[in-house]
Amino acid sequence: MSARFTNLALCRRLLAQARPYWPHIATTLVLGLLSTPLALLSPLPLKIAVDSVIGSHPLPRFLESLPWSAAMGSKTAVLALAAGFLVAMALLSQLQGFGMSLLRTYTGEKLVLAFRARLFRQVQLLSLSYHESRGTTDSTYRIQYDALAIQWIAIDGLIPFISAGFALAGMIYVTARIDRQLALVALLISPVLLLISRAYSRRLRGQWHEVHKFESSAMSVVQEVLAAVRVVKAFGQEDREQRRYMRHASKGIWARFRVAFAEGGFGLLVGLTTAVGTYLSQLYGPLQTLSSLTGHLQRSLASAERAFSLLDETPDVAERQDARPISRASGAVAFRSVSFAYDKDHPVLHDVSFEVGPGTRVGIMGATGAGKTTLVGLLTRFYDPTAGQILLDHRPPGARALLDERRREHRLCPPGCQPRRDRRGGEGGERPRVHPQPAPGLREPGW
Repeated sequence: MSARFTNLALCRRLLAQARPYWPHIATTLVLGLLSTPLALLSPLPLKIAVDSVIGSHPLPRFLESLPWSAAMGSKTAVLALAAGFLVAMALLSQLQGFGMSLLRTYTGEKLVLAFRARLFRQVQLLSLSYHESRGTTDSTYRIQYDALAIQWIAIDGLIPFISAGFALAGMIYVTARIDRQLALVALLISPVLLLISRAYSRRLRGQWHEVHKFESSAMSVVQEVLAAVRVVKAFGQEDREQRRYMRHASKGIWARFRVAFAEGGFGLLVGLTTAVGTYLSQLYGPLQTLSSLTGHLQRSLASAERAFSLLDETPDVAERQDARPISRASGAVAFRSVSFAYDKDHPVLHDVSFEVGPGTRVGIMGATGAGKTTLVGLLTRFYDPTAGQILLDHRPPGARALLDERRREHRLCPPGCQPRRDRRGGEGGERPRVHPQPAPGLREPGW
């Protein structure tokens, strides 16, 4: 699958989706950045103990400026101060890690839940034609697994990326203070890493699309077999379905192997490119971190692209913005030269016309595959006709609110009926016959 969105466009859409949780993400970032000064202050208690207790050096200047520094006259008091600092630093580090873990978990779960809810809403709005052509497992996979991309990009990827960026800026500043020419020489490697990252990004995202596609197809086999397990057992097809599942799952395994091979090659190139000098290797550490995020980033972007592709699907049966709600419908229905086909090779209805007056019960008769269920589906606007017009109370479908329309027209279906859809029929089948009758009406079994 070719990339429909650029990396920047996907990141913008994900950040827009995460807008309600920007304060949480910013707080998580601040807590993450606090780990650096806490780590730098961790040797302070040992320094005080060695220099001012074992040795004879004075306390650090910032401690001498404190109001209670005058009480530090004995080495025992200084040792107690060092021990207090040690406990305080350990406590702050644990609190920082604990708070960051809680906030990351809360923010990540809320982000994923909101994204899944939006995808689930979109899936319900899509037409039956979409689900019949794509299958429900593909939508399930995108809601359950692809939606996790927002958590990785917004939290697990964004925070390390920013931290590595700050570290890189600090290392460049220190290097430039030591030797500007050395800093310029060290930065010459950045364009090379950028080109390598761009070259591998497209390849990795395409391969991750294949992985998700094969995993979704393997899940489809499981769902189909479990949904029809009685039929599978009745015809003794367990071994056949097992082989079918293994075939789809094996494709997913080999797709993951190709991704691992590409990521390994990318990491090898980054390692060879940055293998320059001792101190420069420390400078290139943040660059290696930024480059190593590319593989994980492309995996998440591939999932995000699949999720947004689902959100961008346009329902075949759309509701007009100026549609009016139905306060009360009299129940008059008219089909005028209605034709319908699920696709161009499978016409189901052709030039069907009839009228049903208010308060009339209707029975639909016809051979299997003649289009009885399709007729009811058109009436409830699960589909729109490919030709002709359907009127309710002498108004076209677009003039009525879709939800109200289905609520009203659903009363035409007998209580407890669950129509069975047969898309294979219709071509060459007998046209369904509509028999309007006053009460008590006519009802065909299996309608």
